[in-house]
Amino acid sequence: MNLEEAILTRRSVRKYAEGEIPQKDIEKILKAAMMCPSACNRRAYEFAVVRSREKLEEIAAISPNFHMAAGAAGAIIVCGRPDLEAGMGREFWPQDCSAATQNILLEAWDCGYGTCWCGTYPVEERVEKVKKVLGVEDENVIPFAVITMGIPAESPAAKGFYEESKVKYY
Repeated sequence: MNLEEAILTRRSVRKYAEGEIPQKDIEKILKAAMMCPSACNRRAYEFAVVRSREKLEEIAAISPNFHMAAGAAGAIIVCGRPDLEAGMGREFWPQDCSAATQNILLEAWDCGYGTCWCGTYPVEERVEKVKKVLGVEDENVIPFAVITMGIPAESPAAKGFYEESKVKYY
C-alpha cells in the first residue's frame, strides 16, 4: 500500500474479529510512531502496549467512547512526557503525541489492522482513569490517546473529504 492509499482508506474501526497481533507487527508500528516529527527532537512521549484482556476491559469501562477496547486484540497508549521538554516551556508534547498517533494509525493499517483513536488528554477524568488502569503514579506521564487495534470486522465509510472552502491561498 502506498502512502496516499493508506491515508485515503484508513478508517476508525470499532469492531474487531478474533485474532492476535504478532510482536513483530507491534514493534513495526512502534518504530513508525517514533519516526514522527518531534519539537527539537525532544521525543516527549512513551508508549504502553496493552494486550491483557482484563486491562482492555478496564479501558473499555473508562468511557462509553472507549467501548471498542473490550473487543480489540490490543491497544497502544500514547503518553506525553512534558518533563522531557524542560527549557522549552513544556508546550509541544501534544503535537509530538499527535504525530506519533497518526503514524501508529497509518502503519497499523498498512499492516492490515484496524484502529480507533480514543481521545484521552485533555479530559482529566480520562487521563486519571487510564493512569489508574496502567498503574502509573508518575505525574510526568500523561496518557494522551488510547489506540485500540485488531483485525477489522467492519469497513466503515469514509468521513473525511477534501473541502476547498477550508483552504485559503495567500
